[in-house]
Amino acid sequence: MSPVIPILFALGLGLSGWLAARARADGFRRALPGSRLASLPQQHGWYVALWAAVPALLFAAVWAAISPDLVLAHVLADPAAAKLPAFGFQRETILAEARALADGTIKIGFNPLSKPLVAPYRAALGHFGTIGLAATILLGLAGGGFAFSRIRPDFAARGKVERAAMLGLLAASLVAIFTTFGILASLAFETLRFFNLVNPLDFLFGTNWSPDPMSAPTSGVEHNYGAVPLFWGTVYIGVVIAMIVAIPLGLMSAIYLTQYATPRVRKWMKPLLEILAGVPTVVYGYFAALTVAPLVRDAAQMIGISGASSESALAAGLVMGIMIIPLVSSMADDSIAAVPQAMRDGSLALGATKSETIRRVIVPAALPGIVAGIMLAVSRAIGETMIVVMAAGRTARLSLDPLDGMTTVTAQIVALLTSEGTPDHPATLSAYALGFVLFIVTLALNFVALRVVKRFREAYE
Repeated sequence: MSPVIPILFALGLGLSGWLAARARADGFRRALPGSRLASLPQQHGWYVALWAAVPALLFAAVWAAISPDLVLAHVLADPAAAKLPAFGFQRETILAEARALADGTIKIGFNPLSKPLVAPYRAALGHFGTIGLAATILLGLAGGGFAFSRIRPDFAARGKVERAAMLGLLAASLVAIFTTFGILASLAFETLRFFNLVNPLDFLFGTNWSPDPMSAPTSGVEHNYGAVPLFWGTVYIGVVIAMIVAIPLGLMSAIYLTQYATPRVRKWMKPLLEILAGVPTVVYGYFAALTVAPLVRDAAQMIGISGASSESALAAGLVMGIMIIPLVSSMADDSIAAVPQAMRDGSLALGATKSETIRRVIVPAALPGIVAGIMLAVSRAIGETMIVVMAAGRTARLSLDPLDGMTTVTAQIVALLTSEGTPDHPATLSAYALGFVLFIVTLALNFVALRVVKRFREAYE
C-alpha cells in the first residue's frame, strides 16, 4: 500500500471534521437567534479538523518511516529468505527486485532468487499497510470525535486554533534551524574522520592537491591533500576576477537607475537587469564554455600568447561576474534609494554638481549597504560550481595567470563525491572537509554582511 493513502485518509477526515463542526456551529447560531457564539463557525471547523488530521498525519509519517523495516524483518523471517547471500550488494539487489515485483513497480524479475520472495513481500506489505491505514483512521476518528464533543456555543475555539497556528509557524522556523545544524553536524563528523587520516595542517596549508580515489587509502595521504590550490582557485575566480566585473558594472547600473534614469526607463531596465538573476547557472555554464572561453582563447592567441586553451580562469570569472551583477546592483540600488533626500538637497544647495553629490555624498552614505551587497555576492560566487566545471577545467593549480585552467572548492567536491572511491576513502572524505571549510567561510561572509546591513538600517530608519 502506498504511504500516500493513509495521508489522503487523514486529510479526508480533517475535511469531514471541518464540515461537520462548521455545520454544528451554524446550527447553534440558528437555534439561538440574537445570541453571540464564543467563536465563529469556521473556527470550530478548524478546531475539529486539526484534531482529526494532525495526529493521523503524524502517525502516518512515522509509520511510513518504520514500516519498511517491519516489512523487511517479516520477509527475512520467511523460509524463502534462507537462500539469500549473507550480506552485500547482491543481497540488497535481490530484495529490492522482490519488493518492486511485489508492489507492481516492475513486471519482470531477472534474478531467480527474487521470485520466491515476492509472495512474502506482498503479504507483508498488505499486512503492515492495513495496520497503518486502520491505525490512521482510528486516530483521526478519535481525535475528531473528541474535538467534536467539545463544541458548544460558549466554547472558545478561536484561541486554541490560533495557538495551533502559532505552533505550526514555530515548527516551520525550527525546521530551517535544525536543518542547518544537521548539515553542520554531518559535515563536522565526516571532516573529523578525514582529519584522523590527514593532518589538518597539511590539508589547510599544503600546495599539492592530487587525490586518487582508486589508490590505496594510505597511499600519499600526507602529500596529496594540500587544499591551497583549491582555495586560491576559488578566491581568484570567484572573488578577484568575478568581482572586478560585477562591482563596477553593478554599482554603475545602480547609480544610473536611481540618479539619472527617467521613471519610464527605470521601469523597463530594472526588471530586464534582474532577469539575469533568474537564469539557471547551467545556462551561464554553456555561455562560458561555448562563447566566452573560445573568445578569450582567440584574443590571447591574437596578441601572441601561445598555448592559450579554451579552459581558463578568466572565462569562468567573467561569466560569473556577469551572473552576479544583478545581486550587486539590486543591493546598491536599495542602499542609494534609502539615502535621505535632505542630504542630496543640501549638497546641491551648497553648489555641488550632480556627479559631485553622487561621488562625495550619496555613495559614501550608501556604502554600508553596498558593502553588504558585495559580501553577499562574494558568498554566491565562491559557491558557484557549474560555470567553473564547464569553463575553467578541473586542474588544481597555484598560478596568477588568468589564462590557466583552474578549479575551485565546489567543483572538486562534485568531482570527489561522484568518483568511484569508497565512502571511507580519504579522497571521498576530503570532499566533506572542503565543504566544511566552505560552509565556515560562507557563514562568516553572510554574518559580516548582515551586521553591515543592520548598521545601515539603524542609520537611516
